[in-house]
Amino acid sequence: MADHLAASVTLPSDPASVRTARSYVVGTLASWGLPADDEVTDTVRLIVSELATNAVQHTLGQSPTFTVDVVLARDELLLIGVTDSHPRMPKRLPAAVAQDNGRGMAIIRCLTVECGGKLRVRPTREGGKTVFVELPWCLPGRPRPATARPEPSPAPLSPGNGLGGVCAPGETVPGRRR
Repeated sequence: MADHLAASVTLPSDPASVRTARSYVVGTLASWGLPADDEVTDTVRLIVSELATNAVQHTLGQSPTFTVDVVLARDELLLIGVTDSHPRMPKRLPAAVAQDNGRGMAIIRCLTVECGGKLRVRPTREGGKTVFVELPWCLPGRPRPATARPEPSPAPLSPGNGLGGVCAPGETVPGRRR
């Protein structure tokens, strides 16, 4: 496979676009060799769903579109990013037991860490932001590459921004199979 594969789609900031974003990423991963019924694909599908939902819901209509980028670097690192033009950075909100929202970033963070990845946020030059995950890439039936992971360009999330960078010990996504 090539050293660097990339795919991108820009969608309207509309709830219907979340499904399109999921389908686009799953189709892209399938074209790169990851089966649609693989557990990693299920995890990526949920991460993309949460990232795209956040881009639609939390930009308060101030970002007319969002962009989903998928990059496979050196057959060992998968980057999935969602960019919107709203300047507000994501925050982990306190989620009350009966509350229906406020858990998206926590879900993304836990899924990312469960897979051995990282969650990052980067401001864009245009004043928006990209929220993305870095995940190790391994096709089913192939061992993980022993080479060092490429160094990402953006800085990691800081604990002070309310998102954190790792799940607490023993913390998992509710209902998630391990």
